[in-house]
Amino acid sequence: QVQLVESGGGLVQAGASLKLSCAVSGHTLSTYTMAWFRQAPGKLREFIGSINWSTSDTIYADFAKGRLAISRDTAEHTVLLEMINLKPADTAVYYCAARRAVLWDYWGQGTQVTVSD
Repeated sequence: QVQLVESGGGLVQAGASLKLSCAVSGHTLSTYTMAWFRQAPGKLREFIGSINWSTSDTIYADFAKGRLAISRDTAEHTVLLEMINLKPADTAVYYCAARRAVLWDYWGQGTQVTVSD
């Protein structure tokens, strides 16, 4: 069992930067891939990007490339999402997720990010 707890969300102005953190506990993570998703009001949850815990290899959705970056801190057991030049369209609940195979088995409770213009 893996537990995920996101933090770092809040209200920011357009153009600001923000770093979200996902604290991971409960299992050896070497075989896991971690990811960030987001869900805007009235929209489906969308994939932002993922990181392989062992290799730190990353994959990003097209919209995320260049503005959003995922990293992991193996010592602190955290996964980070750094966002720059935030836009009102980035307003959403941001979720951390984990998987070992195909399905994202574990999810955090989410953290709200609101970008005002």
